[in-house]
Amino acid sequence: MLDFLVSFFGTYGYAAVFACLVLCGLGVPVPEDITLVSGGVISGLDLANPHIMCAVGLVGVLFGDSTMFLAGRIFGYRIQKIKTFRKIVTPQRFSQIQKKFKEYGLGLLFVARFLPGLRSPIYLVAGMSRRISYLTFIVMDGLAALISVPVWVYLGHFFADNLDVLMEYVHDVQKVIYLILGLIILVVLAIYLKKKFHAKMNKFTEDKPQDQEPTSDNQVTDNQEK
Repeated sequence: MLDFLVSFFGTYGYAAVFACLVLCGLGVPVPEDITLVSGGVISGLDLANPHIMCAVGLVGVLFGDSTMFLAGRIFGYRIQKIKTFRKIVTPQRFSQIQKKFKEYGLGLLFVARFLPGLRSPIYLVAGMSRRISYLTFIVMDGLAALISVPVWVYLGHFFADNLDVLMEYVHDVQKVIYLILGLIILVVLAIYLKKKFHAKMNKFTEDKPQDQEPTSDNQVTDNQEK
């Protein structure tokens, strides 16, 4: 895949990288990270400028992601009647993503950029829900892209002369990203469970019947006399 993309991008330049990234955003099974790395490789081979390639990468991923989000927002739940989109978001996957949105909120949009295979369905469902504005979406997606895109492009640029070593580094970076995401998810889950526990404790305290007021000394004396 890497050799093919490097050859293809070397021939057609920035436009090919942009088009491929848009297709990635539409759910076409082409690895986005390898696409960006390949763009970085051709810049390392002096066939493109690495900084311009990084900018093209950012615009390409945001354009592709926006297409999915806006498709969901415009067509809503009707989009599930379209066979292509129904394959991307099955009823079961739609239900699962909806639950994740309730648990993690906007954080899921940020994390989705680093989740190949789940990115497109998550963005599509985010648009279908119509609970998230496009501005909010593009900000969250853009912040994540500012991390992922430069990492892959410059990694390809600096190791363009040895593709075997480059692929080893790609796998290492992927592992680090997944490790960091796992830690973030664990922290968020811990915070969520802590809040839920405190909410239950507060509710239990509020629902607990108040103790009866102690009787006065005079009432105790009267009872003793009787």
